[in-house]
Amino acid sequence: MDLNTLKTELETLENECRRAIAEAAGAAALDDVERKYLGKSGALKGMLSKLGSFAKEQRAEAGKLTNETAKRVDAELANAKEKAGKAALDAALEDRGFDITIPGPVVRAGSLHPLTRVRRELEDLFVSMGYAVLEGPEVELEKYNFDDLNIPADHPARESHDTFWTTTPGLCLRTHTSPVQVRGMRWWIDNKFPMPMRAIAPGRVFRNETVDASHEHTFHQMEGIVIDEKPVSIAHLLHSMKTLLRGIFGRELEVRLRPGFFPFVEPGFELDARCLHCEGKGCPFCKHSGWVELLPCGLVHPNVIQSGGFDPEKHSGFAFGLGLSRLVCLRHGVDDVRHLLSGDVRFLRSFC
Repeated sequence: MDLNTLKTELETLENECRRAIAEAAGAAALDDVERKYLGKSGALKGMLSKLGSFAKEQRAEAGKLTNETAKRVDAELANAKEKAGKAALDAALEDRGFDITIPGPVVRAGSLHPLTRVRRELEDLFVSMGYAVLEGPEVELEKYNFDDLNIPADHPARESHDTFWTTTPGLCLRTHTSPVQVRGMRWWIDNKFPMPMRAIAPGRVFRNETVDASHEHTFHQMEGIVIDEKPVSIAHLLHSMKTLLRGIFGRELEVRLRPGFFPFVEPGFELDARCLHCEGKGCPFCKHSGWVELLPCGLVHPNVIQSGGFDPEKHSGFAFGLGLSRLVCLRHGVDDVRHLLSGDVRFLRSFC
């Protein structure tokens, strides 16, 4: 093929395209024209594949002619689309059924996630009680997640069926917010803050466990700890927990305290609340027991106090872990904890 033949073919294609543009009725038809002539498999794009048949000194000129033709066709298409859009709008405005005074669609305002709301409320409540708000890493060292919390090396919690371990030895996704206890105590000592130490640590945690209506592999907790040089008793713990629940629910809840074993506290307790879904009658959320486990708590174990840098002979304290996800479910009547992190917009809109 020579340049004269190419010019003739390009002129023919350009004239065909102009006629197709002139005959197109509406934006959809113009889109078809664009695909036919300028698309990846279009006629004008296909001309570029013929450039290899030209002599080396003619290829630049042949490519220039092809691209200029494509640009002219593209400009005419753009102009035709603009006119078609204006014509469609004018037709819609002239339609007797079109009322320009009718308000447009309502744009929904965003809102905070229910977990974020409850977390901020709790932070405000504890700050008013003299607590500091601390944070810790979600990918945690085994030392902080287990060793410094008095959890034995052969404890089942360290197994892969309970904990998500990383490929780096000694690193895991934290299974609780309790590691912030030790980090917080060391931070308190390093900064020489006055006693007593009062702190909370809200955050996301991970457990490799069976998922059901009241359990999820990813959920939110809030750790709390108080350390003082004066004796700290279970009475101090109970008073703080009742104040916490009253602040959240705006009323007294029926609770019970039962013995529980946690390596980082001694003695340890489970604080349960009467299920608000079934009023104690039994439902899937409370596993038909009538009670929901809310607050593992107890007096801080001397070994943990020592790991944090305090002297267990001179200091004592209490600690608790609050399940924020379960708390949100109780407060808002959510019967399945998996809804909270499902990303279902319909569910989240119910809290707007």
